[in-house]
Amino acid sequence: MTDPFARFAEIFARATSNAPYDATAMALATADAAGRPSVRMVLLKGHDERGFVFYTNRESRKGQQLEANPVAALCIYWPHIEEQVRVEGAVVRVTEAESDAYFASRHPESQLGAWASQQSRPLESRAELLRRVADVEARYAGGVIPRPPHWGGYRIVPARIEFWKAGEFRLHDREIYLREGAGFRVERQFP
Repeated sequence: MTDPFARFAEIFARATSNAPYDATAMALATADAAGRPSVRMVLLKGHDERGFVFYTNRESRKGQQLEANPVAALCIYWPHIEEQVRVEGAVVRVTEAESDAYFASRHPESQLGAWASQQSRPLESRAELLRRVADVEARYAGGVIPRPPHWGGYRIVPARIEFWKAGEFRLHDREIYLREGAGFRVERQFP
């Protein structure tokens, strides 16, 4: 298949169908301005020919790293189908409208958490976090909870996409899609 996005969509549909866990979970690697890497799990919230989308507090450690060094890599592994996808590329912010739409779709408790959490900063106690959630809940008193200005989405625009399929005796299949102009060049690599 010459279209990596269609290929991803097909694999993702298989991976998320009756998955025994949240199959949108992916490892996201970023690096600070000095090149020191950091990796954590986030959730894939969108994918199309423009790239792969996740959301976060932009004042968090990952948000600060993405602002200083707007490149990232992601890895999604689905052991139940023995497949993995790796993506590397530049990172851009999604539009404000996209961030607003996704935020509005979140559970109200998750919306409150986005306001209450000072992600990646020291926290005195769990009680402090719960107090902050209660304060935000009282502020919006059952009304519409707007998206915090420091919270939004990022899109990884792939320069490289790798599709990996487990093979017997570790003779795995690896196909790499490398961006060339408006399209991709495909190469197979040794496992």
